[in-house]
Amino acid sequence: MNKEALIQRLTDIEWDDFEVKKASHELPKNVWETVSAFSNAAGGWIVFGVHQQGKKYEVVGVEHPEKIEQDFTTTLRSKQKFNLVIMPECRKYIIDGMTVLAFYIPSADKKPVYFNALQNTFIRTASGDQRATEHEINALYRDQSFGSMSAKTVDGTTPDSLNPSSYKNFRGYLKRMVPELSYNALDDETFNRKLQIVKEGKLTYGGLLMFGRNEEIQDSFPDFRVDYLEIPALSYADAEPRYTYRIQEQENLWEYYFVLFQRIRIYADNPLYIGDMGIGREDTKQQDALREALVNLLMHTDFFSPMKPRIRVFTNRIEFENPGALPRPVKELLNEDVTIPRNPVIAKLFRVANLCENAGYGFDKMLAWKAETQQEVTFDTWVDKTKVTFMLKDGKVVMPDSVKEPQENNLKTTQKQPENNPKATQKQPKNHKKTTRKQPENDLKTTRKQPEKESKNDLPNLGIQLKIINLLESAPDISRPLIAKQLSISIGSVRHHIEKLKEDGKIRHEGSSKGGIWVVIKE
Repeated sequence: MNKEALIQRLTDIEWDDFEVKKASHELPKNVWETVSAFSNAAGGWIVFGVHQQGKKYEVVGVEHPEKIEQDFTTTLRSKQKFNLVIMPECRKYIIDGMTVLAFYIPSADKKPVYFNALQNTFIRTASGDQRATEHEINALYRDQSFGSMSAKTVDGTTPDSLNPSSYKNFRGYLKRMVPELSYNALDDETFNRKLQIVKEGKLTYGGLLMFGRNEEIQDSFPDFRVDYLEIPALSYADAEPRYTYRIQEQENLWEYYFVLFQRIRIYADNPLYIGDMGIGREDTKQQDALREALVNLLMHTDFFSPMKPRIRVFTNRIEFENPGALPRPVKELLNEDVTIPRNPVIAKLFRVANLCENAGYGFDKMLAWKAETQQEVTFDTWVDKTKVTFMLKDGKVVMPDSVKEPQENNLKTTQKQPENNPKATQKQPKNHKKTTRKQPENDLKTTRKQPEKESKNDLPNLGIQLKIINLLESAPDISRPLIAKQLSISIGSVRHHIEKLKEDGKIRHEGSSKGGIWVVIKE
């Protein structure tokens, strides 16, 4: 920080890494609170010789700068007052003939940092210092094992603790989606050892969370879940009802990923483009941004925290919030290619499946949301949690509820009838057979709807088929009713389009009718 930067700081109150103290004759007593707070956060500057009154800052200078500097740095480096040695960066400025001292307090590698006793642990909130709660102190202690816990073994587990369906699905997914991956040729035992799913005959925490049986996950992580709510308001207080949709509990993180992704992708607009050859493709940048945020949440969560990872969809934003702070300041992570996952085993498993960015935190991919929607993406971190927020286009969405099917991904029809008018007659294309009453799409026992005859060059059909292919690629075992629900079309229409895709050689089904999977055939 040079002189110009210091003076600029004195006119800018929008900071949380800068604290001024008068300290004209001696060290202020509350300076140790600020040292603790900066050490437990992302670091910050303490400036002696500046007096603050409200929003006004006045340079008053330090009368005995050598003594103040020596007293301050000696105390920090001696380990007599603090539980750790603190090595500050020291600067001296002469402003209008007066001496100003500035000390940069770095973020500590081992936390918490406190003086005299553990209860004197402070954290930074906004631009002030607050005494840390017991929960926040525990979060700081857990951060000491940042990046190491997911590779540690879980007592009482064996390879049989893996959920066989999840594990088989993962290996099958890699063979279909990343066929060139060298791990595909390995037997299960070698595969598990190479990817640290199993170590010394026990599951690692990463392997257990990713593919374990739910009852065994619950033994180590009571009340394990990823919470997802859609809230029909701008805040909890305004919501009536409290929520309209909630994801049911899943077996493990691999299962949670697919269920959560299929739900949040309805909030992405994937425009359809037709190339010079008449071949359609979807632009999935918005969808990719949300997927990156989802995977970041799953692989950077502090699963040992009593807090739970959660996703909240309000009418104007989507919030991804996970327990655990980022390892570095957000600005640093945005500007540098830094890869420091909290759970490296989980991170590697997602990365070998090409489901997230292979370098850094994927901020660039998430920030593509802003370029595509002109809506903000924000990153916030506290001592015990991190939150990524995507503002939604136009600041408002019509939220699907537990009864109505989601409408966001529907292609436009000739005339859309109001959803709340059950007597409205839906206008059909000319080649449609009229029905007296449209059956509810979520009723699996309704009369099968006859598929309409459609032209091969019909754009809506092409769009629907591309969406079906995307669904089959991301969830090969997805059912026809779930496809119908995700795309807001009838089950009969799903059957029609799937048969057409099979006839055209674009997909095939492998295995039994109930337990098999869909395979997308690459040209």
